[in-house]
Amino acid sequence: MGEEAHFYGNAEVYWRDVPPTVDGMLGGYGSISNIDLNGSKAFLKKLIGEGEGKTGTMCALDCGAGIGRITKRLLLPLFQTVDLVDVTQEFLDQARTYLGEESKRVGHYFCTGLQDFVPEPGRYDVIWIQWVIGHLTDEHLVKFLERCQGALRPGGIVVLKDNVAYEGVVPDDVDSSVCRDLQIVRSLVAKAGLRIVHQEQQMDFPKEIYQVHTLALR
Repeated sequence: MGEEAHFYGNAEVYWRDVPPTVDGMLGGYGSISNIDLNGSKAFLKKLIGEGEGKTGTMCALDCGAGIGRITKRLLLPLFQTVDLVDVTQEFLDQARTYLGEESKRVGHYFCTGLQDFVPEPGRYDVIWIQWVIGHLTDEHLVKFLERCQGALRPGGIVVLKDNVAYEGVVPDDVDSSVCRDLQIVRSLVAKAGLRIVHQEQQMDFPKEIYQVHTLALR
């Protein structure tokens, strides 16, 4: 238990010292934000709207939301209401300013780690989880995905977008996280009782960073 508390506590300390800016959210890679968001929008538009197998656009949840970078540019333009959850209160406070006039369509700001967060059952069409699963242990990730499944509206989806290691699990002692390979991520998704309905690799990112994959689950 001590090691686990250390893992989560160190991450909280790390993020507390990160500036509440887009560049801060992206670890100094603010320049990739537009490429990232355009890729995410193209991915999501294949899955929402009218028709069989599509999900609705009533309400979305932004997990590890930070200052609301994804909420502002991806989720609020597509959904009526968006909730944000993040472990750092300063980021959520800044989100109110960063989102501007559109912040009136934010339903809730939840300040908690995802390992402790229980989303409201049946509330969300899309639960977007980006660049944050590395801050959860395997066990907590599986349990969180199970809770997310219960929080979906009929036809809803969970989206994971994250760094993918070449092989195995690569720890990052700087921000107290891990990067898992795709096979491990898939196995944890399956353990949570979810299946992958669509998957893509994000293109056009700098060569020196990890590959990033996006998975839609239900």
